Amino acid sequence: MQNKTMTFTAHAPRVARLLAAAAALALAACSNAPTAPRWQGETPASLLWVGNSYFYFNNSMHGHVGSLLTAAGVRGIRQTSVTISGAGLDWHDMGSHFKPGTGMARYSFTPTNDVAFNQFERAYDMVLMMDCSQCPIHPKLQQSFQDTAKAHAEVVRRAGAEPALFLSWAYQDQPQMTDQLAAEYVKVGRANNLRVVPAGPAFAASVAKRPDINLYAPDKRHPSLAGTYLGAAVVMASLFKKSPVGNTYTAGLPPEVAQHLQGVAWETVQSFKP
Repeated sequence: MQNKTMTFTAHAPRVARLLAAAAALALAACSNAPTAPRWQGETPASLLWVGNSYFYFNNSMHGHVGSLLTAAGVRGIRQTSVTISGAGLDWHDMGSHFKPGTGMARYSFTPTNDVAFNQFERAYDMVLMMDCSQCPIHPKLQQSFQDTAKAHAEVVRRAGAEPALFLSWAYQDQPQMTDQLAAEYVKVGRANNLRVVPAGPAFAASVAKRPDINLYAPDKRHPSLAGTYLGAAVVMASLFKKSPVGNTYTAGLPPEVAQHLQGVAWETVQSFKP
């Protein structure tokens, strides 16, 4: 046993050198790995929504954004909504959305119901992220919001896209949440150099001007159709730099209601200074 131990010890430097060489090769491979092309534009041609039921109510907010953009003459915008009911931002595995060649946006269906396998320069230009309705201000979850927003933003940027935050609205019976949520989203946005979409302040502005227009579902949390439309108009103005004022797409709302919401969305985005 003693001889075997001495033999192993004699080979230890060689083993160490081999391990060091292997580690160096691995590091070199990582440093030489191709990085995703960075998006350099001002308005995205593709947008990934990552959030919860606030996004998917009323046949999904991203669909209304698409209809508003189409009515404004903007075509070819590719959007995907990834939502989990009741989810906090930390429920989402952001890295799984950017695996090249697999998963998200790998294929789509053509008008003739054929399958097209997609080859995009980037999976998405921008990712719009929202935490659960009270997570950013809940004492037991606030730190998680801060940490997760930072971590997700890093993943998104490594994938060549720009991360942004969707500032959600207060509960209908707890209007004080508007300022609380805004303060937290703006703080995290500044800390991580993130655009912030001010849907919550737009809700508060609309209620102040036209309390007769109900922006909420009966649970006083989720959006009514008018609330979803307002959120979509704010996203259009914030991220796509297009005024929704005068847009012909009304989502089936009365024209005067849609016009009010369009004006509130544009005014809020113009005055919002994150």
